[in-house]
Amino acid sequence: MVTKRGLPRSCHNRPARGAGQSAFSRFAELLFPMTDHRFILPLAAAFAGLALGAAPLSLQAQTPPPAQAEPAPIPPPPSAQQAPELPAVQPENPKPPETGIFSLVVENDLFYDTDRRYTSGVRASYMTAKGDEPDWLRAAAVELPMFNWHSDIRVEYALGQSMFTATDKLQRNPPQGDRPYAGWLYGSVGLVARTNNILDQMLVSIGMVGPASGAHESQDFIHSIVNSPEAQGWDTQLKNEPTLQLTYQRSWQSPEFRLPAGFGIDATPHMGAALGNVYTYANTGAMLRFGQNLPVDFGPPRVQPSLPGSGYFERAPGGFGWYLFGGVDGRAVAHNIFLDGNTFKSSRSVEKENFVGDAQFGLAVVIEGVRLAYTHVLRTREYEGQDASDQFGAFSVSLKF
Repeated sequence: MVTKRGLPRSCHNRPARGAGQSAFSRFAELLFPMTDHRFILPLAAAFAGLALGAAPLSLQAQTPPPAQAEPAPIPPPPSAQQAPELPAVQPENPKPPETGIFSLVVENDLFYDTDRRYTSGVRASYMTAKGDEPDWLRAAAVELPMFNWHSDIRVEYALGQSMFTATDKLQRNPPQGDRPYAGWLYGSVGLVARTNNILDQMLVSIGMVGPASGAHESQDFIHSIVNSPEAQGWDTQLKNEPTLQLTYQRSWQSPEFRLPAGFGIDATPHMGAALGNVYTYANTGAMLRFGQNLPVDFGPPRVQPSLPGSGYFERAPGGFGWYLFGGVDGRAVAHNIFLDGNTFKSSRSVEKENFVGDAQFGLAVVIEGVRLAYTHVLRTREYEGQDASDQFGAFSVSLKF
């Protein structure tokens, strides 16, 4: 007999389950009606529990856990933070590296259409760059009272030639009271040191006076170029004699007195001495400069004896500067081989003047690393019987390279 629900009657005769029957028991009874639920219920409950428990595990295995955000780095304190690197600020006119200086000086009386007495002097020199002096030389220099470790010490090498003739160069046998013919070929090495506004120059020169100096040949060569008559009295020149000469000069440059538009004025007094078988004297004097954008400069170089000048100079502010200059130098002369004659041999000579003075004036222009200068020189009488003072010109060029 089947009930309305389509189930066997025997099923309806079973005692009703209590309200507390679990859901798993009812599920198992419906799923397995013909099986004894005493065995099935525990098995179904265990299976359902495993099934329900495995689902989250399998879900966890298939779905990766959410990534945890890394904590933001803690910024360092302001003092520890590095400031951003900024490009180096370049000056408008960067100072070029220190270099050596080459100078050439040509002194000649042909500038004023005369050709007598001190008639020509040529000197070429090279001054090393700052810091190029040997360590042993600097160590030796600072032992002298005029140098110290803070000085800008340079080494100067020079080669020069000077020549002298009688007043009348056309006479083969000039009068005994006229200036003797003579020539001097020499090489020099020395120290040039700038300490603030002071410039010290100490040079040692060795050379030859007499025919070995080559002065006769040099003058003939120059006269052939300028189409001037040759001097005739070279056979009466001083005899050959080796020479050794020590010269020292110190110059003090005053602070610049500045004027509008870049103009300025300064003064440079000097004093020094020479000792040797060529010259022995003591000298002093001063130079005044007036110009625009005055460079650090102690005057254009000269052939000694004269105002000291120097091959040392620095570039003018802005790359261009110029100045007019004038100066005087007075010398107390104890010995002058070109007037007193040879030291160890008999030769021509005259009575020298013990006090001789120079006056000079000129113009110098500095363009970047080049200095050009022209100097007009007036020199008082050097010996008794000299009919007039001398004048000559000096052209110089100094080049940083």
